[in-house]
Amino acid sequence: MKIGFIGIGVMGSPMTLNLINAGHDLAVYTRTESKASAVTEKGAVWRSSVAGCVADRDAVITMVGYPKDVEEVYFGDKGIIANSKPGTIIVDMTTTSPRLAERIFAEAKAKGIKALDAPVSGGDSGAKGGTLSIMVGGDKEAFDTFLPVFQAMGKNIVYQGGAGKGQHTKFCNQLALAGTLAGVCEAISYARATGLDPETVLQSIGSGAAGSWQMTNNAPKILKGDYAPGFYVKHFIKDMIIAQEEAAEAGLRLPVLTATLGMYKKLEDAGLGDLGTQALIRYFTDKMF
Repeated sequence: MKIGFIGIGVMGSPMTLNLINAGHDLAVYTRTESKASAVTEKGAVWRSSVAGCVADRDAVITMVGYPKDVEEVYFGDKGIIANSKPGTIIVDMTTTSPRLAERIFAEAKAKGIKALDAPVSGGDSGAKGGTLSIMVGGDKEAFDTFLPVFQAMGKNIVYQGGAGKGQHTKFCNQLALAGTLAGVCEAISYARATGLDPETVLQSIGSGAAGSWQMTNNAPKILKGDYAPGFYVKHFIKDMIIAQEEAAEAGLRLPVLTATLGMYKKLEDAGLGDLGTQALIRYFTDKMF
């Protein structure tokens, strides 16, 4: 399939490489051409504009940072919707507002374009390994058509329903993740404070009832002091704020999320927003907090 891909970052770059390895024809857009070098060296073609990246494509995938970035690339005369041909499948894999996903769906449908919202979970390791969980909302026929493309990037791919439902599902994921990662950090802090060896503790609790993806993947990074971003603190804050807004709209309280968001905001205020989410351990260990 001829695919345009916009957003070649920590997640987008390995996702694009997996698509190339699966035999897809990739055109990519980044503001700076050099940032796409890892994928252009493997056969992707860099385009100098969003319009140029999507005009001749069968499908377009976006993996950008914030809702404002999604709006910038999708709308307006130079955006994806205005420059994609009828019948194109457009897939936003950014974690963004469900209401924004609904708007993209409606405007795309009016132009004969099929839209999917398909946020992911699994971090950079899942992106590199092609094992992402992909939560999909939008046009069911488009989902069925696009499934082989999703399968080049992920392993757990589930259609959730109409436009915005993929995004709502991702926020369920983020709610569960927030409390779990905070719990892992507290457990490691407790182990250290009571004279236990944290690595030995993880051997005991990591495969029991406390076991989780966070325990398996982020706890070892915490013990090594490795805070490189598989998923940025600043992006997790963005996700949690959107989840809060959606919960408020539904009349729902989220006390665990609210507490965890407060911790992460303090990290960001301290200039740590570009670290990985596992840097939450610093909230428990650094005296500045």
